[in-house]
Amino acid sequence: MHSQNSVKGTVKDTKGHLLDAVTITLTKDQKQIATAFSDLGDFSLNHPEAGNYTLTASLSGYQPVQITLQLPKEEISLVMQKSEHMIEEVTMTKRKPLIERKIDRISFHVENSIIASGGSAWEALSKAPGVQVTSSNTLTANRKNVRIYLDGKPLTLSGDDLAAYLQGMPSDQVAQIEIFSNPPARFDAEGASVINIITKKSKKQGLTINLSGGLTQGSRTGYTGNTTFNYRKNKWNMYGSYGFTRRNTFQDHNTFINYGNSLWNGTHRTIYASDPHAYRLGIDYQVTDNQLLGFLVTGNNRKGSSQGSAVTRISRPAMKPDSLLNTDNYASTFGNQYTYNLNYNLKLDSAKSSLNIDLDYSPFRNSSRSFTDNVTLLPDGSETSSFFHIYTPSSQDIDILSGKADYHFKASKGLEITSGIKYSSTKSTSIFDYFNRDTSVFTAVEANSNHFIYRENVASFYTSASGNLGSWTVQGGLRGEFTRTNGYLQNQDLLNKRNYFKLFPTLFVQYRLNDSHELQLNYAYRIERPEYNRLNPAKRFSSPYIVYAGNPALRPAFVHSLEAGYTYKQKYNLTAYYTSTRDVFTNIEVQDNKTQRYYGTQANLGLSAMAGMRLSAQIKLLAWWDLNLLADVYRQREKSEYLSGSFDNHMVSFSGSLNQSFSLDKGTGLKAEINATYNSPGIQGVYTARVNSQIDAGIKMNILKNAGTLRLTATDIFNTNNNFVRINYQDQQSSFFYHRESRFVTLSLQYRLGKNITASRNRTTASEEERKRAL
Repeated sequence: MHSQNSVKGTVKDTKGHLLDAVTITLTKDQKQIATAFSDLGDFSLNHPEAGNYTLTASLSGYQPVQITLQLPKEEISLVMQKSEHMIEEVTMTKRKPLIERKIDRISFHVENSIIASGGSAWEALSKAPGVQVTSSNTLTANRKNVRIYLDGKPLTLSGDDLAAYLQGMPSDQVAQIEIFSNPPARFDAEGASVINIITKKSKKQGLTINLSGGLTQGSRTGYTGNTTFNYRKNKWNMYGSYGFTRRNTFQDHNTFINYGNSLWNGTHRTIYASDPHAYRLGIDYQVTDNQLLGFLVTGNNRKGSSQGSAVTRISRPAMKPDSLLNTDNYASTFGNQYTYNLNYNLKLDSAKSSLNIDLDYSPFRNSSRSFTDNVTLLPDGSETSSFFHIYTPSSQDIDILSGKADYHFKASKGLEITSGIKYSSTKSTSIFDYFNRDTSVFTAVEANSNHFIYRENVASFYTSASGNLGSWTVQGGLRGEFTRTNGYLQNQDLLNKRNYFKLFPTLFVQYRLNDSHELQLNYAYRIERPEYNRLNPAKRFSSPYIVYAGNPALRPAFVHSLEAGYTYKQKYNLTAYYTSTRDVFTNIEVQDNKTQRYYGTQANLGLSAMAGMRLSAQIKLLAWWDLNLLADVYRQREKSEYLSGSFDNHMVSFSGSLNQSFSLDKGTGLKAEINATYNSPGIQGVYTARVNSQIDAGIKMNILKNAGTLRLTATDIFNTNNNFVRINYQDQQSSFFYHRESRFVTLSLQYRLGKNITASRNRTTASEEERKRAL
């Protein structure tokens, strides 16, 4: 490595006016040494040693300038002349397709979707191809469990907390969503599939500020606001964003349980209110032309509440009324999540190789206070002496320390190799207290309280290679992970330990028959580790007769996934696939017909397998009418020993989506979009689910001289996004209806200030999937 020298200069036009955003390039022996953009006429370039160099300046509308000079030199002055045949400036923008397919992923360009834009990142995620969102805010991609990344770094949250975080981030910040059905080796082995949300990035120097806001009307009114900025000056680049959302929604949860000698029919509605704040601030410093140092802070602060009311009617045979349960729940929640990342990037050998190092610290704090009251009424309307008034405060503290290093090397023109190491350490402390309430007197019940400490350490390494050989493109990798876990239930003095080492291979092969025809084959072996809330054995009572608890003895599940496909003209794709998961963990519900209690927990089952055919097509019906189609036919198999018997369930299912976009007026950028999704009945373990569907529509136009965009969208227009699940196994007879509010009308406005810039780097930090698994 050579010490760096600097040369400064100015660039003007023939009238002496300073020129901005001129591209200045310094070369030696036909090798590029440095590049810079003029900032109001000033520029600075670094060079390694004395000698003869060539300097080139270029700017649209001006004749390029090229000079030869001897360095070192104190200052350079350049004068540029306007082109003699200067034409009126025209901006040519190639619009990316809504859905783009690559060798190892599918990219969904959110900014090209009216329905996915103008709302929240969570809503945009639910519109991505193959992504499913359940009423309990569980995400899957092509019906496989998924890990969520933001700009290459995983999020700490899951379930309702993940939804709250992404609901606080406007989708106007999101450029595209990458779906990795079989993730490559550079991702941690955790997660059968991976979704990477990529935020928007601009391209030139200067200052850019984006402002956006929206008003959402459902059963109640909500709103969102957001701002992003990016500023670059010489060697410094600063970027950040802040988003706030006020949401007020409801969820219906109805139950029907047949205990044999009694029928329990319950209706339950919960009102949710949430105020999440999401923000990030990053600084990059260009130490030299080939060294970059960066620091990034991301944060999420949220508070919320839920208030529920349930009525359960109990009847005996012949529908004779027995009793009535009135249950009220109230909970307030508070949460803070931060990530501190230090990054160093070094380019070597004229950028043929690079080293990237990340150090991360990710603390997560969550607390809640919950009150549950139940009154039992007899058929004559009188109250029983049954007492159930409880207070259950809880907290969870998670600390994640991690570090990783990645080395990338271009071995030859068609071969690239990447290798890396990583170590992460996670500690989760969960405290759950249980009190009986009698007016103002609180009595602790130690048997129902819980103090759970979970530790996890993972050491990993990987290497991957990709290259082209004629019509072949191959990408293969191998990742090894050693995992050590320790779960301690303090009040029962119960310890669960597990140590294991696994290798996870991946392979992607693509063969181009000609410009119109391609064949693909890919395989991945992955691991699914339980989220921390699944391991927490704290008992949570929704009524005197229904209790939920985690399982600290859960084992990880292992997934084999194989896909083979054919692509025609990059617009039509047909893929055959097979996925097999062993020791799949899932929530289970067990009804005790003797005590008439309902118990929900987590358990490892046996085999969950799926084989099917998936068709995707991008069709331009007319110059102003585009269509994107996704259709999936698959056969599911769920096989396991369960309770006192076993099951082996099979079902053929179908899912599909149809997106249509219409360009109505080019002058104003007026466009419209309609999207429809459909899911046929399916199975999971002993559960059978009914049909689920949804139709959305939207329209947008440019305003304020194209500096602003106005959008109006309507989601789930016919209110059909419902989930009905049934259990019919041995003496387990129950059904559930879930509906999380999904019909909304949103009016949003985005406004852009300033000039475009080189935005924040999309870099991967060391806190991988551990942070996603937090509550």
